[in-house]
Amino acid sequence: MTRKERYSAFVAYFSENQPEAETELNYSNPFELLVAVVLSAQCTDVRINKVTPKLFEDFPTPEHLAATNFDELFPYIKSVSYPNNKTKHLIGLGKMLVEDFGSQIPETIADLQKLPGVGRKTANVVTSVVWNQPSMAVDTHVYRVSKRLGLVNLNASTPLAVEKQLVKHLDKEVIPRAHHWLILHGRYTCLARKPKCEECKITAFCKYYEKNYL
Repeated sequence: MTRKERYSAFVAYFSENQPEAETELNYSNPFELLVAVVLSAQCTDVRINKVTPKLFEDFPTPEHLAATNFDELFPYIKSVSYPNNKTKHLIGLGKMLVEDFGSQIPETIADLQKLPGVGRKTANVVTSVVWNQPSMAVDTHVYRVSKRLGLVNLNASTPLAVEKQLVKHLDKEVIPRAHHWLILHGRYTCLARKPKCEECKITAFCKYYEKNYL
């Protein structure tokens, strides 16, 4: 099977079986999504969704984050990974949004990456989810699954390299959904240590399955 055929099969399957794929983070506006994604780095969405309701209730705007301090904010997120750094990032993020962006969430990857705690992956998530831009955020699931399926080369050694290959071969209107397809498939089926190949519905175009089971 050629790479072009794999991409076609990938898009066809998920378009039919998971057409409305979306983030599992709970949010109600762009600001909340940005905060949730910053917090989710190296942490599970399940954990973040337990933390954010009270956080969003007491800090509903960039102004609220900008006006707080470490000791006040830390207890809200102490159960997530790297809470010290993330507390500092959220306060800095709030201040920069207020001072530099008029309390509005930037719409470009370049501007988003200026915010404390916001790397390329987070910026890609926000632009993709909020504005449906053709941005491909590459987390550990996307990195792993795209290689196993054979959508990208095994020698693509960085998230950026994987991102570039996926964006190159996917139609722009598909990219925001494809990001979630890969994440959700990696989270629930194509597990890191022991992929559930016996349950998987896309083995017909999976290079990993082809190599190890055929």
